[in-house]
This record gives sequence, structure tokens and C-alpha cells, in this order.
Amino acid sequence: MAKLKKELTLFGLTMVAIGSCIGSGIFLTPSSIAGALQSPSLVLLVWAIGGVVALTGALTFAELGGMFTGSGGVYVYLKNAYGDLAAFLYGWCIFTVITSGAIAALAIAFARYVDFIIPLGEMGRLFLAILAILLVTLINVRGVKLAEMFASLFTTLKLLGIFLIIMIGFIAYFSWSDFQVDFSLKSTSATPFAMALIGVLWSYGGWHHASYLAGEAKDPQRTIPRAMMTGALVVTITYLLINLAYLFLLPISEIAGSTAVAADAVKSIFGWGGIFIAILIAVSTFGTVGIYTLSAPRIYFAMANDGVFFDFLTKVHPRFGTPANAIYLQSLWAIILLLLWGTFENLITYVVFMDWIFMTLAAASIYIFRAKMPNTNRPYETVGYPVIPAIFILISIWFLVYTLIGKPTQAVAGLVLCGIGVLVYFLFKGQKEG
Repeated sequence: MAKLKKELTLFGLTMVAIGSCIGSGIFLTPSSIAGALQSPSLVLLVWAIGGVVALTGALTFAELGGMFTGSGGVYVYLKNAYGDLAAFLYGWCIFTVITSGAIAALAIAFARYVDFIIPLGEMGRLFLAILAILLVTLINVRGVKLAEMFASLFTTLKLLGIFLIIMIGFIAYFSWSDFQVDFSLKSTSATPFAMALIGVLWSYGGWHHASYLAGEAKDPQRTIPRAMMTGALVVTITYLLINLAYLFLLPISEIAGSTAVAADAVKSIFGWGGIFIAILIAVSTFGTVGIYTLSAPRIYFAMANDGVFFDFLTKVHPRFGTPANAIYLQSLWAIILLLLWGTFENLITYVVFMDWIFMTLAAASIYIFRAKMPNTNRPYETVGYPVIPAIFILISIWFLVYTLIGKPTQAVAGLVLCGIGVLVYFLFKGQKEG
């Protein structure tokens, strides 16, 4: 079996975990969330619940990441807990919906904000989105160390930019602004709250991407759990602070009506804010496209080595030591999805729905491993077990049920693709046994 190079450090993996979360979501979804909830207190509450999901998930996945230190992350957990079919369906959905769809959505967002700076037109935006995918593909093929540097650089830059937005919001609100925010708690029904959670979980999703790279990490039993937990904590604090900054700078009605809330928020204080934030969002989304292109192909690589996916995906680049064919295939499918869908909003709903089905199953696997593998070495054990995993699982199930009710078209589309994956699995299995 081909071997991957072990070059990733704790800092690089933490930057992957943070950078996979902080992409386009925090700049694009606050408007729809404010529109659904119409209350500053509820806006902060739904982002706090997203943080609870991320933190309890990271604490749960940290134990799993310490137990299974090969490449593949969630794919490996599902395979060991539920068998080959469940693992294959995850990899299949990662390829057909979750990561490829996210890459397409992020590339669209990147092109949209470049268009804000330099008008490109519809065809120009499409061309730039495709070009962005091709560029990050080449970067990731040339080596995991180069990709780590790329992820760390862009994550650091966008964190600095977000810090500036937070500082502007807090200083303006507490120094010279006469604007007051009403934080009194208001009631709402479960459905709009769950619909708001779609954008929140899209924004939080990605902290577990560090686990995909365990096979290329130095001292993975120590670095993978720490990277996921640190990443989830940093992202939670960051999201709560930047949403407070938005609320300090704009009334909730203006946030709900904005198509570029971060730009409008800073523009309310500085006239040049729109251009500055457009540059920040473009940098952020481009970096996140690169991180997603880096992490998920390791799943296809693991599937191919298991004999349940295309054999050519087992090939490692002879010079750069990366799963080049897996990266090429994912980028090609992302471009196809981009051309077929062309929209950000529809993509993220079924991406998040399908992603969270498998995230919930993976989290539940911790109970299976505790029962079936009690004596296995666990460098890290989940704090608050069994309550912490249960919190993650119960919130996730509640979200999935209400998404199916509130957004049935996108949810059913994802489930249909998953059903097709069952047929594909038995096709590969038959070829393997034959």
C-alpha cells in the first residue's frame, strides 16, 4: 500500500480545523439568520448553540481521533463501528454532495466578492470560480507541506481581519455610538430556529477536517485531538464576538436585509469598509476552498485502498507524495456541481443536512467503541462521557428532523444520492469479490 508523508504539525492541523470553519459562512449567513429570528438575543443564542455543537463534537471526536490515527477521519470511525457500507456511503456523499458541493459553493462566494471589487459579469464570475478550484488543486497536489503553509497563511490573515471587525464594532458601540441593542429574550417556534441553524452549522462545520489528515500528522495521537478541540473553541469565541460586532453596528432589520453584512457593518463607520471586507471575504473563501481540497481526498484514498472505490485513486504522486488522483477527481466533480447549480444557498442546505447525518452516526460510534473495545489505548478520553456525546447527538437529531420538514427538496435530494451510493457500493463489492 502506498504511504503518505508525515509532515503536519499541531499548529498546521489547528489552522486546518479553524480555517475549515471560518470560510464564507460568517460573512454570508448572518443575514438569513437575522431574517429568520428577528431578535438579537435569539441570533446570539443560535450561534451559541452552534458553538455547543462544535465543542461537544470536538470533545467526542478527539477520543476517536486518538484511537484511529490513519487517514480518513469520520470514514474510519464509521467503518470500524458500522461496517463497510456505512463508511462507503459517507465517502460517497462526501464526494457527491458534502465536500465537492462545499467547494463549489465557496468558489461561487469567492467570485461574488471579487466581483464586488472588480466587476466581472456573470461569465467572468463563473470563470473565476473554476479558476480558483483549479489553482488550489495544483497547490494541494504539489505537497501537503505547501498546502499546510497555504492553510496557515490564509487562516491567520482572515482571523486578523475578523479581529479588526470585532474591534471596530466594540470600540464604536462603547465609545461614541448612541445606538442601543435590545437583548431582551423573545420567543420563536422550533422551525425558524432550526432553519437558522442551517447557516450556523454550515459556518461551524469543518473542525473535524484535521482528523482526515491523521495519516500525515506528526504524533497524531496527541496532535489530532488537540487541533480539533482548540479549533472548535477558537471558532466559537470568534463567531460570538463578530456577531456581537454586527449587532453593535447595525440594527437587526438592516442585518436581515443586507447581502454583505460585514461590509455594511464596517461601512457604517468607515466609508472604505465595503472594499476592505470584500477583500477579506475573497481571501477567506479562497483559503477555505484550498483547505477542503486538501482534506477530503484522503477519504477517497482510504476507500480505494479498501477496494471499494476506483483503483486509480490509490496512486500517490511519485514526486510530491500526495493522493493526486483523488484531488483531481474531487475538483472535477466540484466544477461540474458549480456548472449545474450555480447558487450558494441551495448548495449549503443539502450539504449540511447530509454532512450532519454522518457526523451524528460518527459521534454515536463512541458508545460502540467503549462497549466493544474497552481495553483499546485511548490517549484522550472524552470529558463528561457519556453526557457530552449525547448533547451533540440530540441537538443534531433535532436539527435533522426540522430540516427535513422545513427544507424537504434539498434534504430528499441528498438522501436520493445516498441511495444511489448503496447501488454503487454493491457494484464495487461485486467487482472486488469477483
